[in-house]
Amino acid sequence: MLLGGRLLTGLACGVASLVAPVYISEISYPAVRGLLGSCVQLMVVMGILLAYLAGWVLEWRWLAVLGCGPPTLMLLLMCCMPETPRFLLTRHKHQEARAAMCFLWGSDEGWEEPPVMAEHQGFQLALLRHPGVYKPFIIGISLMAFQQLSGVNAVMFYAETIFEEAKFKDSSLASVIMGAIQVLFTGVAALIMDRAGRRLLLTLSGVVMVFSTSAFGTYFKLTQSGSSNSSHADLLAPVPSEPVDTSVGLAWLAVGSMCVFIAGFALGWGPIPWLLMSEIFPLHVKGVATSICVLTNWLMAFLVTKEFSNLMAVLRPHGTFWLASAFCICSVLFSWFCVPETKGKTLEQIAAHFEGR
Repeated sequence: MLLGGRLLTGLACGVASLVAPVYISEISYPAVRGLLGSCVQLMVVMGILLAYLAGWVLEWRWLAVLGCGPPTLMLLLMCCMPETPRFLLTRHKHQEARAAMCFLWGSDEGWEEPPVMAEHQGFQLALLRHPGVYKPFIIGISLMAFQQLSGVNAVMFYAETIFEEAKFKDSSLASVIMGAIQVLFTGVAALIMDRAGRRLLLTLSGVVMVFSTSAFGTYFKLTQSGSSNSSHADLLAPVPSEPVDTSVGLAWLAVGSMCVFIAGFALGWGPIPWLLMSEIFPLHVKGVATSICVLTNWLMAFLVTKEFSNLMAVLRPHGTFWLASAFCICSVLFSWFCVPETKGKTLEQIAAHFEGR
């Protein structure tokens, strides 16, 4: 029963992580598309934080029952929402598309009906030869891969242990603190997304993650003994000759690095890959392309989580986090030189950019 429930929950989460950003991008006015698109990630991290808080006072059974509330509410509210105008146009339902636009924007003033051309034909492999398809395809997949290679899962994995090293009375508070930081800075990112722009926030976020993962690796380097034991507990053990105060001080370096990393991640590389995924693909390949991007994200998350222990054994903790820092450097270069700015542009203008028009 539990396995079946987790399977269905995972399936539903996978579908929602694909459909929600795309739906929001297609119904949003260009000037607020960044704000609304970032709210997807904001709601995710708020849900995680609320789950942490509820877990303090509820048993897991009641926690599962509580989790039925948000999807039930979404199911009821989505019954009142129209299909996106762009999707309706691909089905040549022009009147329904205009009615949907009036419902969503209040009026159809200022809305230009985008050309649908051959968008109803769907995805074909031959389309990958066109720059309007393969360029956003490469960018979307790379963004999802770099998001997971940044080391966010590794940092979250060590949160409780590091807080214990820093002599926190209740180390389980670490999850709540990390969740609160994520909510705060994802909210900040959503508010400034349409003013600062996607590329600037991605680059700034990557730079912050470079320094924080480097500091995190330095913490492990300074606290490692000469032992070759690869268990997590031994890997985190401080050098015996160090005074207790020094060990606690170094642990506070790790706590600070974690908090800065989570803040930097939430400011850019948390929400923006999902936002850009929903913006950069032309409509006739969006379904398949976004599906592959989401698959890439979850696959990379699985591989990073699965191989994390092996990396810790081979590279040691400091080497593992310095490797994450190297990937963050690559993400900075990629976001600055390869990712186009999409703020304030319509989806048709973004598609035209990739096509060279």
